[in-house]
Amino acid sequence: MKKIISFLFFIFTVYLTAVGQQDPQYTNNMFYKLGVNPGFAGSDDAISGTILNRYQWTGFDNAPRTLVFSADAVIELFGRPSGIGMNIISDNLGPEENVLVNVSYAWKKSLTFGTLGVGVSLGMFNKSLKGEWEIPDDDLGIFTPPGSDPAIPDGEVSQVAFDAGLGIYLKGPNYYTGLSVTHLNEPSIRFSDLASTYLTRHYYLMGGYNMKLPDPLFELRPSFLLKSDLAGWQIDLNTNVVYEDRLWAGLSYRLQDAVSLLFGAELFNGLRLGYSFDLVTSALGRYGYGSHELFLSYSLEVEKNRSRKYKSVRFL
Repeated sequence: MKKIISFLFFIFTVYLTAVGQQDPQYTNNMFYKLGVNPGFAGSDDAISGTILNRYQWTGFDNAPRTLVFSADAVIELFGRPSGIGMNIISDNLGPEENVLVNVSYAWKKSLTFGTLGVGVSLGMFNKSLKGEWEIPDDDLGIFTPPGSDPAIPDGEVSQVAFDAGLGIYLKGPNYYTGLSVTHLNEPSIRFSDLASTYLTRHYYLMGGYNMKLPDPLFELRPSFLLKSDLAGWQIDLNTNVVYEDRLWAGLSYRLQDAVSLLFGAELFNGLRLGYSFDLVTSALGRYGYGSHELFLSYSLEVEKNRSRKYKSVRFL
């Protein structure tokens, strides 16, 4: 009976992950916005690159693993400021492997209260299923031979579909906000006449604010990310305390899912390293599973000197 309950629990968990949340989730979402909002491209007035690796529910067999490579830059196109970007995302869950490759373009407009970016992303989404699907007879007392269910692809299959997204992003002197949609065209993935799926639209609303504390060396940076596919929703509430714009530590709460610790530092002149640990508060938390996320990023500001030098007042 314990094996039956465990198996049904795993299927239920995978179903929620596959249907309720097809896009990967990131605890360090305040440091990686391009993945869900193409309007962000070029917003930092820099040439930037990010590598992010997420291990979700470590210790759980066939748990999700996500690897991201992202880059964006500010450019001038036809005489006006613009932004370009690229995402390569590999997301694995058991026998399922998803790879998204897209490019982004953002049109920039300077306003009295900030800079507005209106962006579009275009790319290809590849979904692969590997291995044979079967239930061992010693677990449930039954055996499902490969190929016996025509709705389940047999062996290894892979399909590619065109994918598109839209987003707007507004950045002010001490705040940001954005609204975006991924899988705008709801691409269809068809393995056979009876085996198919599709990517539903995902909607994102984000925002953040930089707040100076009484000690000018410290800054409080609360932020949020609201995610929905119009069938369900989830929100991340985050806050980081930043010291001298170089060291940060904070907390994040993902509704009905996890409480997270965040740490990071700018090692030198634009090279940043960040880490987060999710303590699972959902039913999976009973089994002691947590999630780890690590990112490394580098940012080279355009037409600015990244070298930060400090001198004693005695030798000015």
